[in-house]
Amino acid sequence: MKTFRSYYSYLSALLAALVLSVPLNTQAQDTANYPNRPIKIIVPVAPGGTVDMVARAIAEALTKSLGQQVIVENKPGASSLLGTNFVAKAAPDGYTLLAHSTTFVTAPVLLKNAGYDPFKDFVPITVTCQIPMVLVVNPDKIAARNVKDFIALAKAQPKFYAYASSGNGSTGHIAAELFSNAAGVSYLHVPYKGNAQSMVDLLGGQIPFMFDQVSTSAQYILSGKITAIGVTSKTRSAILPNVPTLDESGLAGFEDTTFNGLFAPAGTPAPIVNRLHAELTKILQAPELVKQFMTKGVELGASPTPEQFKQYLAQQTSRYQELARTAKITAD
Repeated sequence: MKTFRSYYSYLSALLAALVLSVPLNTQAQDTANYPNRPIKIIVPVAPGGTVDMVARAIAEALTKSLGQQVIVENKPGASSLLGTNFVAKAAPDGYTLLAHSTTFVTAPVLLKNAGYDPFKDFVPITVTCQIPMVLVVNPDKIAARNVKDFIALAKAQPKFYAYASSGNGSTGHIAAELFSNAAGVSYLHVPYKGNAQSMVDLLGGQIPFMFDQVSTSAQYILSGKITAIGVTSKTRSAILPNVPTLDESGLAGFEDTTFNGLFAPAGTPAPIVNRLHAELTKILQAPELVKQFMTKGVELGASPTPEQFKQYLAQQTSRYQELARTAKITAD
């Protein structure tokens, strides 16, 4: 009886070990063969914007380099929360990825319940591009043509001038508050429900100025419909080389550049993340693609490593938390 029980115990332990080893072996095999089926990149906003355009360019290039079809699927809704939370709950196998913007880190800071944690629910893969903001004015409403004169006007009439943004907590709102703190000026905030209508009203003179992404303002600046006062990046924008930075215009150290990036669900194996990072690094350095997006005011480029991207996200989160606290910014 003792021998039988010992044999039974041994057999049970062996079977348990075999059962446990199957998923591990399968996962290891899937990781080694990655990718062996189509990959989906979720864009949590509507088609047509910068996030969507960059994601589609990346998907096309990845399809060629990985040998598997990479598909972009738009899942807009709830100010990008719908698509973002969808990916957060997806299987961590590298076949469902998220293309997102600065909103990825600002939403959890500004909303009471965004539904996801950027650091617990996701693994950052790489930055895909950076887009400077630009301070633009309607030339018929504001006479200033440089930062010094703009600040002088704002200081002479505190809270007299109003600016538009695409909503509370938007990149335009954040840039304006950072400028307000750095320059010591105050003005009125008029939040819209999107960037398109705010630009229409800026062009029409209903709103005198705003902070906007270079990629969407450049066409109006170059045609003379609005005037660019300064860009928010540390270096000048290639598409607007004659527009000085705010840093060189007297606001030393000013920098506020929006970004796009690619993310995977938490738990995605490191070899898959590293493979995707390596492929994207090559893609985002391709001269033709870089030139194509540079003409749109979008600066392509990958982070050196996924870990450095994570560190960058942590720095940005801390920065936005402090700004939200001091300026009392909340999202809609």
